[in-house]
Amino acid sequence: MTDPDVRTAIGLSTLRGLPPEVLARLTATATKAPVRAGQTIHGEGEAEPHLELVTTGLVRARVSAPDGRMMTVRYCRAGALVGVATLFAEAARPFAIQALTDSVIVRFRPGVVRELALRDVRVSNALLAETSERVLSFLGELSGSAFATVRQRVARHLLDLASGAGRDHQLVVTITQQELADATGTVREVVVRVLRELRQEGVVQTGSHRITVLEPERLFGAAEARRWNEGS
Repeated sequence: MTDPDVRTAIGLSTLRGLPPEVLARLTATATKAPVRAGQTIHGEGEAEPHLELVTTGLVRARVSAPDGRMMTVRYCRAGALVGVATLFAEAARPFAIQALTDSVIVRFRPGVVRELALRDVRVSNALLAETSERVLSFLGELSGSAFATVRQRVARHLLDLASGAGRDHQLVVTITQQELADATGTVREVVVRVLRELRQEGVVQTGSHRITVLEPERLFGAAEARRWNEGS
């Protein structure tokens, strides 16, 4: 593909070290697909193999509990490969993949990718590198959930609960400040302070039992930030 966004995304991915002729074979049958904010790309429980590359936007993988609660286990930005494990594991996927913002993805043909991986060790090494990164990042998610600051936990929880139900597909969270405090293991007064900071920064807009995420990628940055002056 000659699309500049695709080239940039490949350059950010674990495919970046592949020679041009290998990338050409890998992308020859691939297709670009726009996805709207809130659209489910793959549902929980599906077993079909797939592989996508995020070129623009923000995509998440999330799991759900029987009572309807949801938790995001991965956020995917430009350069993220999604679905590598499904190429080689014949099992139902325990999570759903959803676009958080209007995004564009590249869909690879699973059969083509697997065939290339069998024939070319460079392709299999790139996929192995991606799988290894995912294992390490999931371990990081566990520690991040346990040791994150309040601001990080609030930002992450808002992203976890957000749905594209607002005007112009804005992400909306229906929750009270007390419920948000309970969910993030803190007190309402601290949540009020964090929301005020995010509102002043133009990241969210707050209302009665309703928080609208105006800048999802900036909120994602707040969730991922490693150092803040506030205590946890």
